[in-house]
Amino acid sequence: MTGGHDDRLRLSVVLPTLGNHEVLARVLDGYERQDVPAGSFEMIVVSDRAEPDVARVDAVIGERPYPVRRLTGRIAGASGNRNTGWGAARAPIVLFTDNDTIPVPALVSEHLRSHAAHPEREVAVAGHVRWAPGIEVTPFMKWLDLGLQFDFASLPGTEGSWAHLYSANASIKRTMLELVGGYDEERLPYLYEDADWAYRALRHGLRVVYNRRAVVDHWREMTVEVWQQRAPMLAAAEWRFTQLHPELAPWYHEMFSRAAQWRRGRRRARHLAAWVPRWVPGLGPFVWDRAGMSWLADIAPHFLAAWEQAARGEPVSAQPDVEALLSERASSGGSSPGGPK
Repeated sequence: MTGGHDDRLRLSVVLPTLGNHEVLARVLDGYERQDVPAGSFEMIVVSDRAEPDVARVDAVIGERPYPVRRLTGRIAGASGNRNTGWGAARAPIVLFTDNDTIPVPALVSEHLRSHAAHPEREVAVAGHVRWAPGIEVTPFMKWLDLGLQFDFASLPGTEGSWAHLYSANASIKRTMLELVGGYDEERLPYLYEDADWAYRALRHGLRVVYNRRAVVDHWREMTVEVWQQRAPMLAAAEWRFTQLHPELAPWYHEMFSRAAQWRRGRRRARHLAAWVPRWVPGLGPFVWDRAGMSWLADIAPHFLAAWEQAARGEPVSAQPDVEALLSERASSGGSSPGGPK
């Protein structure tokens, strides 16, 4: 692992990690294939405080052709890891990403191109996240692309909103990070931390530019069961987010509340979605709308129960169950894709 100052350095990649070592290796390999001149970027891998095998993380990092450091987050959680990373960044632009998002060769150059075209401090860049080639993209995963997980489908051009600045692939000027402050590592350690940062940045003039050519490939399967497991964390995070910003509607809560009225036994549309593309006139939207409502109805009880707990003042963790997370990632691992986001 190398460090030191380099005048060529233009961008710092901040990558929080917990487990998922085989896929982390693929991610780091992807940065070896970047099409920018040597020395243009550095990598800061931030190991979560809950990481059970730091030596394995160091072994995965190994020796790389780009400058790389491995740090440990101040406190457990993605927010604390990102704050540790950008606080140590040496470049004027900070690119946030994850340990399961493999960069295409033009990722760094496209982020740099967008910032060169928009040098204003308040301009941040949202890159695109797509399912990785090589994993089976199920109808449920295709439906997630319609807005439940990443809402790029709503962007016809290059102008995004604060809600599109997903930390899976977002670059922000360090001066803007210093102005707004870091992620809320105490109240939003995991989930909604990027939305909270972007919303706070609006008062400082944040503008989000979407670059669909700045792509990362998401190496992780998603299932209804994974979303059911993560729903309590999502509920806790959204409840806290709306307490911090009561002027904003609870988007997931409203959606799951509507879905809870759906008859959960209506699953025929799910099977049809595997055979009927959404673009088929008439039948396609009909099938996919009902399949989506059916999936939401299966997730809704897990979300709404945790929301009610939070509203009653009962503790609901916004942190993942580390043992369950590591077990699932180990079982799916790098040999075959899988695991919760």
